[in-house]
Amino acid sequence: MSTPLALAAITAVLRGQVANWIAEHHLVAHLGADITVSALPPDRITTGADERPQINLFLYAVTPNTAMRRSEPGSLSRPPAGGYLALDLHYLVSAYGVADLQIETLLGYAIHALQQVSSLDRETLRAMLTTLASTSGGMSTPLIAEIGAETLAESIVEVTISPQFPGIEELSRIWSALQARYRPSMSYRVSAVIIETSGRAG
Repeated sequence: MSTPLALAAITAVLRGQVANWIAEHHLVAHLGADITVSALPPDRITTGADERPQINLFLYAVTPNTAMRRSEPGSLSRPPAGGYLALDLHYLVSAYGVADLQIETLLGYAIHALQQVSSLDRETLRAMLTTLASTSGGMSTPLIAEIGAETLAESIVEVTISPQFPGIEELSRIWSALQARYRPSMSYRVSAVIIETSGRAG
């Protein structure tokens, strides 16, 4: 069943999808510069004169998935014996760069990459997580192998990735709360991620 690493697993899967899409389309050669795909708080990203081509995926909010209840377990392939939380994850995907058209190009490719995975079934999630377990894909962290072994794919039938379109005022509030320089962004909702709330995880 899904462990506390489920959130990290989804972030790693999305990041890997964008990074792989950029590599497959030789975007580094097109831009003439290395491209970083990160999962950092925006206030930790260097901006200004030293800004580098970068796509960042930031989990900025977690909300309950009200449609999935214990009385309606159809979306769970193996419902937990104990309690669980069904969550929606909200991501801000932002692009950075200093050269003309870099930001627009990077954001376009990030959107294109995520449109290819508007839904992830159990087998696709399992394959992506297995790949994470065998290679860090540039994400240097001691947790990568454990994230790759995450059993998220065993507890759900499908995860959906949906673009969201917050208004200018809402985007302004988000960036103000992040205390970071605004960069063009897209918002995505990942629904639904299951975390057990009782018993032994993993």
